[in-house]
Amino acid sequence: MTELLKNFVGGQWVEGRGPGTALHDPVTGAELVRVSSNGLDLPAAFAHARDTGGAALRGLSYAQRAAMLGAIVKVLQANRDAYFDIATANAGTVKNDSAVDIDGGIFTLGQYAKWGAALGDTKALRDGGAVKLSKEGGFQTQHVLVPNRGLALFINAFNFPAWGLWEKAAPALLSGVPVVVKPATATAWLMQRMVADVVAAGVLPAGALSIVCGSSVGLLDALTPFDVLSFTGSAETAATIRQHPAVAHHSVRTNIEADSVNSALLLPGATPGDPSFNLLVREVVREMTVKSGQKCTAIRRIFVPADLYDAVAEAIGAKLAKITVGNPRNETVRMGSLVSRAQFDGVTSGIAALRAETEVLHDGTQHGLVDADPRVAACLGPTLLGARNAEASPIVHELEVFGPAATLVAYRDVPHAHALVRRGGGSLVCSLYGPDDAALSDAALELAPAHGRVHIVTASVESQQTGHGNVMPQSLHGGPGRAGGGEELGGLRALGFYHRRSAIQADATLLDRLSALPFPA
Repeated sequence: MTELLKNFVGGQWVEGRGPGTALHDPVTGAELVRVSSNGLDLPAAFAHARDTGGAALRGLSYAQRAAMLGAIVKVLQANRDAYFDIATANAGTVKNDSAVDIDGGIFTLGQYAKWGAALGDTKALRDGGAVKLSKEGGFQTQHVLVPNRGLALFINAFNFPAWGLWEKAAPALLSGVPVVVKPATATAWLMQRMVADVVAAGVLPAGALSIVCGSSVGLLDALTPFDVLSFTGSAETAATIRQHPAVAHHSVRTNIEADSVNSALLLPGATPGDPSFNLLVREVVREMTVKSGQKCTAIRRIFVPADLYDAVAEAIGAKLAKITVGNPRNETVRMGSLVSRAQFDGVTSGIAALRAETEVLHDGTQHGLVDADPRVAACLGPTLLGARNAEASPIVHELEVFGPAATLVAYRDVPHAHALVRRGGGSLVCSLYGPDDAALSDAALELAPAHGRVHIVTASVESQQTGHGNVMPQSLHGGPGRAGGGEELGGLRALGFYHRRSAIQADATLLDRLSALPFPA
């Protein structure tokens, strides 16, 4: 039997009971490792994190905690090659796609280390200035932000085992809040290895970082009112979480990132071959193929003027036809596999459902696989579908196929385009393309209420823009409605989730003692 990965809880490595669940290479089908969380004493583990880890972290200043994040960066950089090997084996990603996850997580940690250092040797933050409560001004109120006295539980998705951990853990640890993370089982190996390396390096206080690999049973039951919970995954699971007694009765603060049918919108005025047309085509192809389309921010719907529908379909299809698919160990392969055969089955089923209301513009099943057995490998070529009549294809706005698939949709005019984009019910990101700056800025403000992020791509920033689907720590990540209503990152704004805001009312002279606290700008 393959190795059973241990859980790190209560300050020690503990094996779960039983044979555990096997993790497989999604290309070869080979069993890699196993995970199990059966038999763990989660209440005791959580208490250790709160009491031991929390107390130790809160005893440090923001600058000291920022230095710890910098130390984690050095540990991860020293073991970077091993992480790429694990990602290839367990997630089936080509090297560039693995870098989005691994290097993205390291970069985010580094950013929060830098921002945290600027907060200095304090242990609380001001939220605005003091405000008079009495006519004479002697009695005032000052809002402050103080670290939560609980823990942060992260239930993460399978697609970003590295970045998904560190983009949450960086602001949590900087805030002085201990972390317990539950990776998605299918790709848990990479996250477990990263945690093991950090623990071995001794750069964090005891109890500051824990990991539970395997089943999530009992995790929510162990939460208490001052804990916080962050979940990334399906809207169906998110709905179950919101109804759990810990959330519903204890008011556990919860951040959700769920389903999202993100959009790319080409505004009127573009012509085939012009910069805005080409930029849209390039970005769509990238978003369909990076990590085999397994990104919560990937483009799922492409809106174009009706008179450009055929030209855009031809241009995207021509680029997709050049994508090589198969074993990521082969240097000629540009797109690797989905993370598992179960994910493969789900994506193919979803594409079949979309095909019932759309036309096939580029058929991913026609891609031959490189160094991969189609009977075993979870590899699937990119599929472009199309809807000339948007009103006849409601499923396009309702179903997120979490893989290399997107649908091209024709629109009549700008109001029609905006209405179609909003039919997604709230998304993480929409990207805009077009030749008119005024029209682009108007569309950005019109669509902002339905999105966590609006990404405008023009020729002037062609070589600088960070990508429709790339989540940068400087910007908010999240979205309203079906996207979960959550907010992550956004620079030091992320610290707000891990702090409690309280109003201190007192004599103005006494409040002056708080004036040295920094703003989380």
